[in-house]
Amino acid sequence: MHCPFCSAYDLVSGGDQVRRRRECLTCSERFTTFESAELVMPRIVKSNGAREPFNEDKLRAGLTRALEKRPVSMEMLETMMNRIQHDLRATGERELPSRAVGETVMTELKKVDQVAYVRFASVYRDFQDISEFSEEIARLKIELEGS
Repeated sequence: MHCPFCSAYDLVSGGDQVRRRRECLTCSERFTTFESAELVMPRIVKSNGAREPFNEDKLRAGLTRALEKRPVSMEMLETMMNRIQHDLRATGERELPSRAVGETVMTELKKVDQVAYVRFASVYRDFQDISEFSEEIARLKIELEGS
């Protein structure tokens, strides 16, 4: 089984299950069980304080909108979705502010497509005028030149 947090691999059945040998405390017979990890996504705390379950469809819709007409494959979109969900689960928190989700999404978009990143940031950060776009693009340029 691979760890859902660090991806260490220890395994059976393609990494989805862990095999355990057990012994009945009553009859002392031994038997094998297979266990699977139950991975629970944290609940999302909205800016107004409302709490809601993590919604994979909302994540996909936001990424799809940002990546519309960009040269990013569906496989890359799925990879991004998996990394974002992994990062959110890896916090170990039961609840996360929606801001944390947005920042994680922006980090992934920045790695894949800078135009999609600026699109997402403009909605997420609620840009009010063109100067805010310019400032974000300038920050992105500085960051990319420093890499």
